[in-house]
This record gives sequence, C-alpha cells and structure tokens, in this order.
Amino acid sequence: MKNVFIDTNILMDIFADRHPFIKSSLKIYNLGIKRKIKLFTTSNTITTLHYLLKKTISEEKTRMAIEHVLENTTIISVDVNIIKKSLKSNHKDFEDAIQIVSAQSIHNMDCIITRDLKDYKHAEIKVLTPDDFLNTLN
Repeated sequence: MKNVFIDTNILMDIFADRHPFIKSSLKIYNLGIKRKIKLFTTSNTITTLHYLLKKTISEEKTRMAIEHVLENTTIISVDVNIIKKSLKSNHKDFEDAIQIVSAQSIHNMDCIITRDLKDYKHAEIKVLTPDDFLNTLN
C-alpha cells in the first residue's frame, strides 16, 4: 500500500467543492477511504483547514469535514523537532517546509500530493499533482 501525504489544498478542493480540482483530489481521497492507499496530513493542516473552510461553508459542515478527515487520514503531529528541522531547511516557505519535513518523518512515504509544485520543488520526497499521481496508478 502506498503512503501518500496530502497537502492542505487537496483537502480544500474536496470540502470546499473547488472546481475543476475536486475531481482528481476526491478520487485520491476515496482511494484512502477504501484503504487502497494510506493518507497522511499534519495537525497544522487540520487547523488551517478549519480556518479556510469556515469562510466558505458553515461551522457545522466545517467540523463534519474535519471529523471525516480525522477518520480517514493519519495525522502527523507537528512537534518541536519538525519545527526545528523546518526552520533549518532550505525551503523558502516555512509552512510548506513543515509539510515536507512532516512527510519525511514517516518511514516509506511515497509522495506528497499538492497543486503547489513551485514551493515543493526542493522536497526530498517525490511531489506530484493529483492528476500525475492518478496517472501513476494506471
């Protein structure tokens, strides 16, 4: 089974119903629900997701979405070690550095899926768009 880290923008595509991105992002999320792949994200993503979603959907629906993510995704806790490694990394965007270092903390992480390739170009893990990831499965 592939270990797949999903960035915040992928979850936003799904729960904020962002077109045209929802189609590929939802396919990946559904693979995780069906346990065909193992999905990971960070504790930071959960708080960011709440902050962003409540701008587009109700608080009740936002909390339901987060509960759904918690049920279907392994949450990587962002601890002091991840923060220190991120601060010392060469990644320009600190938030993305947290995501990359968190993904690296998982043994056998196969890839990071994001639509934000420019901020992940120096990641030490393979970084794919949702469409590129889905193409690897065919």
